[in-house]
Amino acid sequence: MIQSSPPQQGGLSAATCAARAQGPAPTLLRRMAAFTYEGVVLFGVLMVFGAIYSITTNQTHGLHGRNGMQAAMFLTLALYFIWFWTHGGQTLAMRSWQLRLVSLDGSPITLKQALIRFLLSWVWFVPSLVTAWLVGWHQSKLLYGAMFVWIGMYALLSKLQPQQQFWHDTISGTRVIDNRS
Repeated sequence: MIQSSPPQQGGLSAATCAARAQGPAPTLLRRMAAFTYEGVVLFGVLMVFGAIYSITTNQTHGLHGRNGMQAAMFLTLALYFIWFWTHGGQTLAMRSWQLRLVSLDGSPITLKQALIRFLLSWVWFVPSLVTAWLVGWHQSKLLYGAMFVWIGMYALLSKLQPQQQFWHDTISGTRVIDNRS
């Protein structure tokens, strides 16, 4: 009889993933470095997709078809994150920083968890943008300043969690773990 080894995720056994899912999150500095690097990667992804969208829709001005472009960009982001999270648990930035997204029990996340996490992840940006809009801040330095302050506050809120996971991970039933062997 041939025995098979337990399933592995990125070099980690299922038991290791399960144990790490129950432990503390990787350091906040590492997770924020991955967050920043993700922004760089997404800049390129969205620029390429924006060019393709503009060419295929014959968009000759940035304000023409703006709502369609925004919807397409939102869907592009959704596809990017949901695909990578459900197919290996790592985006390109998470691979670079050796982080992995798993379920509470250390198993790969489901499509439903990925969708919930994607939608809840907008809490990184939406509160500050809505606040800036409500108080009439239209200058970029005020918008970026409000976003920077809110992102810092939201990141620090993870310190209030027992495992120091972000709130959107807690609600979606996911965990970010250290993927180093």
